[in-house]
Amino acid sequence: MSGPTVFQPEGGHPVKCWTTGVPVDDGARVQLENVARLPFIHKWVAVMPDVHWGRGATIGSVIPTAGAIIPAAVGVDLGCGMMAVETSLTASDLPESLSEVRAAIERAVPHGRTVGKRDVGAWGELPGHVGGAWAALAPGLDALTRRHPALEKANSAVHLGTLGTGNHFVEVCLDEADHVWFMLHSGSRGIGNRIGSYFIERAREEMRRWFINLPDVDLAYLSEGSELFDDYVAAVGWAQDFARTNREVMMAAVVSAVGGCRGVRPFTVEATAVNCHHNYVQPEVHYGKRVWVTRKGAVRAGVGELGIIPGSMGTRSYIVRGKGNPESFCSCSHGAGRTMSRAEAKRRFTVDYHIAATAGVECRKDAGVIDEIPMAYKDIDAVMAAQSDLVEVVHTLRQVVCVKG
Repeated sequence: MSGPTVFQPEGGHPVKCWTTGVPVDDGARVQLENVARLPFIHKWVAVMPDVHWGRGATIGSVIPTAGAIIPAAVGVDLGCGMMAVETSLTASDLPESLSEVRAAIERAVPHGRTVGKRDVGAWGELPGHVGGAWAALAPGLDALTRRHPALEKANSAVHLGTLGTGNHFVEVCLDEADHVWFMLHSGSRGIGNRIGSYFIERAREEMRRWFINLPDVDLAYLSEGSELFDDYVAAVGWAQDFARTNREVMMAAVVSAVGGCRGVRPFTVEATAVNCHHNYVQPEVHYGKRVWVTRKGAVRAGVGELGIIPGSMGTRSYIVRGKGNPESFCSCSHGAGRTMSRAEAKRRFTVDYHIAATAGVECRKDAGVIDEIPMAYKDIDAVMAAQSDLVEVVHTLRQVVCVKG
């Protein structure tokens, strides 16, 4: 049984770490100590096994706060998360060559920097299913931009139903019984970045206004009860809705694309999909107090709640069920977690390494994705072992197709 180790920064709250058997870089530890010294932390900071250095606060941390939110701890990829659906297909129902399946998904889901948005302006010009989804989101953004005009020029409708770049992906996977799953990873895209960046700067302005000095400027916070705090909560909530809808729109496109491939028989999708954020903030009650829980690279894992913990390209991923561990504020990791920067991965590894590490997976095998090579991430098996008291494994997935932005 796993469990947390605890350290107490001088002058700060405890930090409880589910990191037994996995590396934690020094930069992440310093960030954790800085966060733990903030006066409005509730009880302690919880650290997931995929923890690594991030902007403002560590990725893989759970930060409960009373009376304040740290926008940079929530981050700029607001509502980023995962979605997975099980289909009625089995491995034998897929064509022998999966290149057509990959190509069909790449055509159906705009991705990357050059084709990562739709070349349209207003929601009425979008494809029907995307336009309908945007119509439901547009009034909320209109209300936000009336109060904060700086958000008006953000990419929004043009990014709905698009994947993005970096570690965002679409996969076709097989579970332990060879059932076919579709899984994807993305968030709120350009509009989430604009909202996050805007309020991070506003929080910094608040610190300068009140002469509040912090060990890291990215720990600038907004105080509950202020108009700016309320506006931020509303904006983040909208971005999280956008992110969830974005994943739903893309998943519908993936199902349709695979269904149109030669050699794939008609199939159905299970009614229950898993769709979970892992970069977000929301109010919750823990240890008898209503607090704001920021999960920066962490998934809510309440009793019976389903979540997704992906590995890296070429490794396993997991559908999990939460155990509701109160010490972790009902949370678990959001993935394997990086062990090195993207620049370091590109310096250290070659295309040949990448080809060997992704053998058996239909995916890009070029220099443009070396920063996503499995060796740049922690061992997903060690990560899962370190959090066995947080979640139980429901399904183990191995990818056979991976589309990267």
